[in-house]
Amino acid sequence: MTFLKEKSLQIREEILNIFELGTRGHVPSAYSLVEILITLYYEKSKITPENFKLQDKILLSKGHGCLALYAILSDLGFFSKDEYSKFCKVDGILGGHPSKHKIPGVEFSSGSLGHGFSVAIGKAIALKRKSSNKNVYVILGDGECNEGSVWEAALSANKNKLDNLTVIIDYNKFQSYGPTEEVCPLEPFQSKWESFGLECEEVNMVTNPEKLLDILNTKQISTRAIICHTIKGQGNRILETDISWHHKSKVSPEEVQILRDALI
Repeated sequence: MTFLKEKSLQIREEILNIFELGTRGHVPSAYSLVEILITLYYEKSKITPENFKLQDKILLSKGHGCLALYAILSDLGFFSKDEYSKFCKVDGILGGHPSKHKIPGVEFSSGSLGHGFSVAIGKAIALKRKSSNKNVYVILGDGECNEGSVWEAALSANKNKLDNLTVIIDYNKFQSYGPTEEVCPLEPFQSKWESFGLECEEVNMVTNPEKLLDILNTKQISTRAIICHTIKGQGNRILETDISWHHKSKVSPEEVQILRDALI
């Protein structure tokens, strides 16, 4: 079993641990992010608590997928798993969206969708001015790309020639209440990014997730967008086929066990 596959299964199990203890969360949205975040944190940027401030900047703009980020940051040693039981509790640090000022290892406080790309541009410009060789990665959801602020940011990224900035889109084809194609179609998606002046590549994160790292390791000339084709609820037979799991609260241990049994 490859590192990516083995670690992905581990992180999906950890997501269910947080979900069970917190009795709520956006599990399918977290599952489609797993391979993307593992590639960034463990393989590309190699983030640790010791080098966090000196390494690449990773911003999760798709904040409702935070369970994947929390599981990874805990696995890397940023905070104890004891925090799992306090998920979305007043005495805990782990909220329904990540907070930079509360959670060690979080680079960006999210909430309203569409803001992360613009913040990432500011960070990329700052690194340029400091002559730093570090990169900035921002992860967007496909539904998030309905926001006009995303495309305003794309114009700014192109204007500033930010070859240290990569936009990664979790293209799982579903939003909270329906298919992206029905809510607000994005296709031709790659052509849209290219028309704004960004380099753009596509990756199938189901059949060939290792390609993402290959792309990240290639030199870029301008701001790059990578469209990651994923499945909402990826890696779980139930979550991949039932949109009603988009967000659940007051879940029982029995319901969580059903999801554990459905892990692929």
